[in-house]
Amino acid sequence: MAAASPPPSPPSAKRPKMSSSSDPEADAEPTSPSAAAGAGADPGQPRRPRYKRRKVAILLGYCGAGYQGMQKNPGARTIEGDLEEALYQAGAVPEADRAAPRRYDWARAARTDKGVSAAAQVVSGRFYVDPPGFIDRLNAQLAPQIRAYGYVRVTNSFSAKKFCDRRRYLYLLPVFALDPSAHPDREAVMASMGSGGELTKCLECSERGRKVPGAMGREGKLPSPGENGADAPVEGTVDSHDESGSIGDVKCDPTISDGGNTSAHGELGLSSNEKLDLPASGDGTEAGNAELGSNGVPDAVHSADADASIGNEEIKVEATDTEEKVQCMDFEKSNGEGKPPTKSPFSYTNEVKERFNRILKYYVGTHNFHNFTTRTKAEDPAAKRFIISFAADRVVSLDGIDFIRCEVVGQSFMLHQIRKMIGLAVAVMRNCAPESIYDVAFRKDVNLNVPTAPEVGLYLDECMFTSYNKKWKDSHEAVSMEPYYEEAEEFKIKYIFPHIAAMEHKEGAVALWLHSLNNRNYPDFRYMETACAEAKVGAEVAADDEAKVGAEVDSIEEVQMPGDNVSE
Repeated sequence: MAAASPPPSPPSAKRPKMSSSSDPEADAEPTSPSAAAGAGADPGQPRRPRYKRRKVAILLGYCGAGYQGMQKNPGARTIEGDLEEALYQAGAVPEADRAAPRRYDWARAARTDKGVSAAAQVVSGRFYVDPPGFIDRLNAQLAPQIRAYGYVRVTNSFSAKKFCDRRRYLYLLPVFALDPSAHPDREAVMASMGSGGELTKCLECSERGRKVPGAMGREGKLPSPGENGADAPVEGTVDSHDESGSIGDVKCDPTISDGGNTSAHGELGLSSNEKLDLPASGDGTEAGNAELGSNGVPDAVHSADADASIGNEEIKVEATDTEEKVQCMDFEKSNGEGKPPTKSPFSYTNEVKERFNRILKYYVGTHNFHNFTTRTKAEDPAAKRFIISFAADRVVSLDGIDFIRCEVVGQSFMLHQIRKMIGLAVAVMRNCAPESIYDVAFRKDVNLNVPTAPEVGLYLDECMFTSYNKKWKDSHEAVSMEPYYEEAEEFKIKYIFPHIAAMEHKEGAVALWLHSLNNRNYPDFRYMETACAEAKVGAEVAADDEAKVGAEVDSIEEVQMPGDNVSE
């Protein structure tokens, strides 16, 4: 009698399709957390549905205030870190994949810097989006300043980073930033006073309780490092505006500009300016004025007689190098009382708009932007970027401040690239640097220290997936912000715009930055002047050497050679 054959072995457990883990125990979870909970339920009760992971693109917006950027960074609060945890809490990510974004194909369309906001960011991955109500569950786990608009089912190969064709950023730049006479650098203020022994403050800045490093008080004493509970910043740094104290205000004549250049501005405004009423934030008022000073007075400027008292007085200063009298200041009472600052007549006229847009067009095209980023060398192929368009055609009003809407569209951007492009353009508009600096700014063999504009005015406006949408239009929904346009606009009005206006009212982010735009902090502003001087000296030396050689040749005595006919 033949022996009975052994019973067939049970089939091996199937691993989930969407998991890329090499750990068998971690890969043993085939369904969503809700299905796993149903496995231990009472057999008499109906079994919960088993959900599958879906490859989706999530569209969201966020305000960058209080965050150290988009990308996850250990020990820092980031948008990505909060978003990953919220996805887990909402049931979109299983316990095995928690804090392991690579296991669910995580990708982001753009990586914003610290403090930069986004009105339309896109992230992608494999998530449990069922049952219905995924976006509501996700938003319930997020802070109010991070808001998911919706999600779109995408192909399995989709990546928000690789499939993004273009990215559009907007930078809201205060109109006064282009006025050469507004918020001049500290050295120009002290030079206009004719003395380095006064502690001054800019009449146009709002009160922020800050002193300028190296500024002198009325008694000629340096401010103590621990005065008013703040340590004095290191002298010579660009962002050193963190001291506090006040002695009087200075009102500078609008005809005084950086570097001694004068400019007259008409009172013509733009009738097409957009005004936007924002929700009230804070006290909503602009109080006092922030202080200005100087770390030193240029050698060419001599001291002038100044008669200042505690009461309201006008002081006329005589600059001995030009022998030209300029009325440049009004000292107010030391307790901060006095007449409020008057609004500058400068506006974004057609002439200013034309010049600013001409400067921004230097960036359009493919260039080597190694001078407009950090950590990227000129030889690195990643330094080459393609800018599709860069324009500033509109003015919007936020909480009483007029901002220029600067729109830049490019394939991709490097760290600080947009902020540095704006920074150099502003420096050229304020006559701190010549426009000819763009002739060398993109050269590999030239290294320039380019100013970085504050991050608060920058936000990501849209990520575009044109090629993907065109290729998969028949089978998949387009990855686009069009269905969520109104929701995104409401988010900008509620969170992003009030933050930008409040930072300028309370902190003076751009105003204080303008005070640092000078040749002392950025000596490369004079690169063209220095290069031309060196070339001129080289040409003169070459000409002198050539003249000397010619003179030496002329001084050599002519030697008579013997004739051919020699007598025998």
